[in-house]
Formats: sequence, C-alpha cells, structure tokens
Amino acid sequence: MRHTIATVLLTSLLFHVGAQAQTEALWLRYGAISPDGSTIAFSYQGDLWRVPATGGAATLLTTNAAYEHSPVWSHDGQWIAFASDRHGNDDVYVMPSGGGTAQRLTWSSADDVPSDFSPDNAAVLFSSSRMHSKADRQFPGRGFGEVYRVPARGGKALQVISTAAVGARYSPDGQSLVYQDKKGFENHFRKHHTSSVTRDIWTYDLGSKAYKQISTFAGEDLNPVFSPDGGQVYYLSEEKGSMNIFRRSVGGGNAEQVTFLEKDPVRYLSMARTGTLCFSYRGGLYTMAPGAQPVRLVVTTAVDSRYTPEKTITVNGDASEVSPSPNGVEVAFIHRGEVFVTSVKEGTTRRITNTPEQERSVSFSPDGRSLLYATERNNSWDLYRTILTRPEEKYFFNATVLK
Repeated sequence: MRHTIATVLLTSLLFHVGAQAQTEALWLRYGAISPDGSTIAFSYQGDLWRVPATGGAATLLTTNAAYEHSPVWSHDGQWIAFASDRHGNDDVYVMPSGGGTAQRLTWSSADDVPSDFSPDNAAVLFSSSRMHSKADRQFPGRGFGEVYRVPARGGKALQVISTAAVGARYSPDGQSLVYQDKKGFENHFRKHHTSSVTRDIWTYDLGSKAYKQISTFAGEDLNPVFSPDGGQVYYLSEEKGSMNIFRRSVGGGNAEQVTFLEKDPVRYLSMARTGTLCFSYRGGLYTMAPGAQPVRLVVTTAVDSRYTPEKTITVNGDASEVSPSPNGVEVAFIHRGEVFVTSVKEGTTRRITNTPEQERSVSFSPDGRSLLYATERNNSWDLYRTILTRPEEKYFFNATVLK
C-alpha cells in the first residue's frame, strides 16, 4: 500500500514538473524591474506581461494585435509606459501597472520609445527622431533620435536634448540624465563590434546643459542606469569579452565588472531602488541583489495562445512571379515564397510547396507535366522539380498525387 501511494505521489510530482517545464516562457525581452523590486514587466510574443521578481506565473497586461515593447515603470510603481505600433509606428502609451486600458500619449509619424518617468511621475521621457538641430553634426539624419518628454496624462511633447540619445534616464535627484549615444547605423545587437560608431555612455546636466562622457571602451556600451544614490552608473559593455554589467563612478575612475556570464550577451538592464538588478541572459530573466550572485527566474505563461499555429489566408494577389502553362489552362505563381498553381477558368488553386525556405523562378516544362523552381533548401540554392505522377491527371491544380 505504501508503495502504491509513493508511486502515485511520484507520478503526480513528475506530471507537475513536466507541465511546468512545458509552459516555461523563454526569450523574454525588455525586462524592467519595478522601483520596489517586487515585480518585473517584460515583453513576450509581442505583448506585455508582469511577474513577481521571484518568478512564477506571469500575468498578461496587453492583448492588442500590435507589437508592445520597452516597458518603463513610474517611480511610484502605479503606471507602466511602453511602446506600441498599434497605429503603424511606435508611439508611447501608458497604462496602470496592474492592468487596464492603455492611453496613447504620442502621435508622431516617427518611432517613439519611452525610457523613464520624470521624478514626479508627471511626464514620460522618450526617444524620437523629430526635430534635429541644424547645429548638430548629424543634421539631417533620420534614425538619430533626440530626447523628449510628454505629460503622463497626455499633452504636447517637448524636446529635452537635441543631440542623438537613446534610453535616457533621470538621476535620483532629477538634476541630470544618463543615456547612450548613437553615432551611426550599426546594429547594437552585433557582438564584439569595435569602430567609430559604437555607443558610449554620457550624462547630461539639465541645469548647466553640460555633457560628460562616462564610458571609454572602444566597443559597445549600452543601457545605462543610475545607482539608487546617483553616485554610480551601471551599464552593459563588452569590455572584458561577452556583454556583461559594469559600473563606473559618475565622478570618474575605472570600470568595475559586476557580472561574469560567458559566451552569450547580457541584455535589457534595469535597476530597482533597492539596488537589485534585472536583466536578460540566454532568453531568461535574471535578478541580482547587491553583493549576491545572479538568479535565473522560471517564468510561466499559462494562457491560451491568441494565434493559431496555422492560418488560412486568401491567395488572390501579391504574386511575385507568374508563369502560364504551355496549354494556357493553368498558371503557376509564387506567393509568400511558396509555389501555387491555379486554374485559369475555375480559379481552383493547389499549393505545390510547403517549406520554411523560399521558392522562386517557377516555370512549366514544355509538356506541362513538370514544374521547375529554385529553392533555398539545405543552406544552398538548388533546382527542384515537382511532377504529375498519374497519366490520367493532366493538371496540377486538381491533381491528387504529386512527386
């Protein structure tokens, strides 16, 4: 009897562990820890979620079909600002941190991405390419966004910095900003890149309007945040190899490495008032309390997917290539990288290929019983042929067997 009970308990435990493993969410992006260090907001599958800073089941915050990213907490923890392309390009939205209706704050045709709330939570700081200064050496230069602020309840956006700046955050006393610059069009996800356009960390004094360069490494320095006392700046850097967290005194001095994770880069740095760091590594969320080691969080998203794995769409336009058969009865065409054949008279359509790779350059053989096309399978472009196998079947659009 004891053996039976133990077996049942073990089976139940294994089922629970297996179910949890199946629903664990990976490739969580834009993690942002709340000011009190209790909750993390992040982007996953195009939506915003929140989860306790210890991990566990995440709560869905947005359900819009648009892409939502870059969540930012207000300093009282009551609101979350984020970027969404609900109206074609990224605009800034704000919503209650516990969930609710999102309010649109910006209406520009440029991409607007939030980075912080003002110290009094009355405004949201964001980057946007709107009004380049004619005195700027990068003028005119699309993609080199300036820093703006917009009232958290809606209103006119005003420029704060006219030079190219990304991810700007206020110091705890609200007297200065820290940000990463942008000198060129290099992708900041590129690893181990050193050149004249790699990002550096700067501070900007809002009173004196003075700029000060914080980082000196020839490679990428990204995602700066002030320490809770404002005396240090934490940021991501490849100074010692893989992208890790470093810190420097605002007053100067050498950089000190904080994390020592290997092979893959650390991304999306944020910090709570408690000094706890939050970041992403190998697709998972991590926290790191002062003086402690990084802790990986297990995050689950036990909700049904909003999208089906397969979707039926209408194929009646946007063909990239068209090739009629020799007898003119049917037409082969390429749509979304796949080969289709349709009847000229009835419009009956048959899908010929179904691969993750691209197909192109389709054509019929002289007798109309073969289709020749190029496809990028097995990491190279090669020629493939699909043929009618039954002699009594003359057309692809209604054939039952193809080879």
